Amino acid sequence: MTDALPRTISRPLQFENGCAIGISNRWQQGQYCSILTATGIVGCGIYDVKTAGEFGQLIAIAKGTPENPLVDPEDLFDAKIVDLTPAARDAGIEIGMCGRDAVELLLAAAR
Repeated sequence: MTDALPRTISRPLQFENGCAIGISNRWQQGQYCSILTATGIVGCGIYDVKTAGEFGQLIAIAKGTPENPLVDPEDLFDAKIVDLTPAARDAGIEIGMCGRDAVELLLAAAR
């Protein structure tokens, strides 16, 4: 076992419709990333849309692969949305759109 601490980053990301926070967390043999807006999250597959949906949250999920994991928030920009909550669907997010477009819709929903 190692004494190394897990890594976490948080930084502002600018989009056409506003600013969001990019988040990445890494630990031994694991990681996740997300883009947090005032109205919801575009994140990797670690998030559970069923639970988020029960709370009416706007969550859109992109999924990486073992060969191409989603590690940093910018990895979500071109990743395709594979799942979402009903509230995210109501905000205009669709399966198959890229993460950047989903973030833009979340930012537009905050206005």
